[in-house]
Amino acid sequence: MLLHIRRSVVLSLIFLVVLGLVYPLAGTGISQLLFTHQAEGSLTPDGSTLIGQAWTGPKWFQGRPDGNVVTDGPHHVVVSGTEQLGPRSKTLEEAVAKEAKRLKEEGIVPTQDLVTYSGSLVDPDITPADAYAQVKSIARARGLPVNEVRHLVATHIHTRQLGFLGQDYVIVLELNEALARLH
Repeated sequence: MLLHIRRSVVLSLIFLVVLGLVYPLAGTGISQLLFTHQAEGSLTPDGSTLIGQAWTGPKWFQGRPDGNVVTDGPHHVVVSGTEQLGPRSKTLEEAVAKEAKRLKEEGIVPTQDLVTYSGSLVDPDITPADAYAQVKSIARARGLPVNEVRHLVATHIHTRQLGFLGQDYVIVLELNEALARLH
């Protein structure tokens, strides 16, 4: 019986070392070696392309509205979440109306995604239609030709993965960084 216990302990220690240390370290090392940008959080000078930032118009492309995001510093999100309001919620209706009014005042034709929260509240991207809806307002606010801003959007559209997975999208941070370089 002592032999069986010793084998069990040795085997447990081997699995602890292999699966608890070697495997995670190998995964981290491979990701750092082959996918450095993604492993480091996809950071740019203005933030991460994986987390949505709050951009205010009319000089910037705007993403979906943020809900209840709690921070303890300028770039550190502690909690993000949403109340997941249902379609009959008066609170949701008021929030959508308020956001639509704000966008209209900036000269943007509100789209559904530009006035409603996402599930995570930190989506970094919008649909091409949402970006194109903002083109005229941004061009006017920045004194740029509309065609130039429209072309900027067209060059920043990420297409479906493998041609059929997901939807086309535009990362708002990348688009605004390119917009800043136009001047």
